[in-house]
Amino acid sequence: MSARAWVLPPSLWAATANPGVHTPALQDDLQVDVAVVGAGYTGLVTALHLARQGVRVCVLDAGEPGWGASGRNGGQVIPGLKHDPEQLLRLYGPEQGQRLIEVAGGAADEVFELIRHYDIQCDATRKGWIQPAATPAAMRVIERRAEQWRQRGVAVEMLDQGRVAQRIGSYDYLGAWVDPRAGSVHPLNYVRGLARAAQQEGAQIHGHTRVTGLRRDSRGWTLSTATRREVRAERVVLATDGYTDELWPKLRQTVLAANSFIVATRPLPEHLRNTVLPKGEVCSDARRLLVYFKQDAQGRLLMGGRGPFAEPRSDSDWNHLRNSVFGLFPQLKGVEFEYQWAGRVALTQDFLPHLHEPAPGLSILLGYNGRGIAMASTLGRHLAQRLLGQTEHFPFPVSPIRPIPFHGLQRLYLGVGIAWYRLLDAIA
Repeated sequence: MSARAWVLPPSLWAATANPGVHTPALQDDLQVDVAVVGAGYTGLVTALHLARQGVRVCVLDAGEPGWGASGRNGGQVIPGLKHDPEQLLRLYGPEQGQRLIEVAGGAADEVFELIRHYDIQCDATRKGWIQPAATPAAMRVIERRAEQWRQRGVAVEMLDQGRVAQRIGSYDYLGAWVDPRAGSVHPLNYVRGLARAAQQEGAQIHGHTRVTGLRRDSRGWTLSTATRREVRAERVVLATDGYTDELWPKLRQTVLAANSFIVATRPLPEHLRNTVLPKGEVCSDARRLLVYFKQDAQGRLLMGGRGPFAEPRSDSDWNHLRNSVFGLFPQLKGVEFEYQWAGRVALTQDFLPHLHEPAPGLSILLGYNGRGIAMASTLGRHLAQRLLGQTEHFPFPVSPIRPIPFHGLQRLYLGVGIAWYRLLDAIA
């Protein structure tokens, strides 16, 4: 891949971000305790917590901090996982399941505490998450979900059809639940703030330093890079998520790297701004093929969702999202769009994050399935604690690398699946 490919791609976030920290390409060989590959949320939070404890750590990235999904996502900080609490208890049993519920449920707290502690300027707000339902079946799902979290002490709120129309600004939904733990950030500013914090704690960060090889001998690990310099480390963390390549055998085949597309309007005039999520919540609905939306700090409406598997080739690849904006919010008819972009989300077969340790001293953490801001921030800390020997029990069990069957056909069946789910949602 050419050097140009690793330049931060255009987006609303890239256009409005604070300046990033200096992360020069690696120019000399380096010896550290831990080398982290990937300067997104997972890699930077892991490095930050390691460096805070005096560990010599470096982070290497082919682009710059936030080049991948961490700098391109919708900026929604949502606690929890795709699985509800009772599902986690069935999957993992009462002890580990309960611990995982607590970790996932507190994941948004972790984000906002990092922002507070390091004074990260990222337009952070915490007004909650609304998940509305468009069908009776989806309504039953979110009612059960809300009740499970209510039983665990979360002050959830249920909205009927009239109240959800007031809170969202759309009459397309039958009702919704509101999770007050959630919030919103400027995702690229958040990741740049994490990079600055990691450097303050003593971590070295080298951008535009693609790791091209990884080998282990009796002395530890050697990482070869595109700058023709090497890093020696006792331990290695791979944190590449939706942009995982062939660096470790068969790892890329354990996730489906699906594109998530986003459009953003021009800043809305005040009389329209007050009709869409006027209280400042974030929203993602309960469709099979969900859409997610929020306002940014300047009053732009962002709308995101799945799109073609391939990288976008034309303006029409975002048409379904522009249509969704006007379909959900007819009062915005005629509003112009200012930005459109896409980024890859790592989907796992079980829709849960995975920790792999396929060789001594090598840890791999990936697969957030659209919940990356909150879950990567908390699991990065837990991974650092594991590497420091402060805990033996990671929230998820260590799993072997298992490629998804027929992974080579992922473009085909993801494309067919997206089209099928979109049809079902339209029928419903």
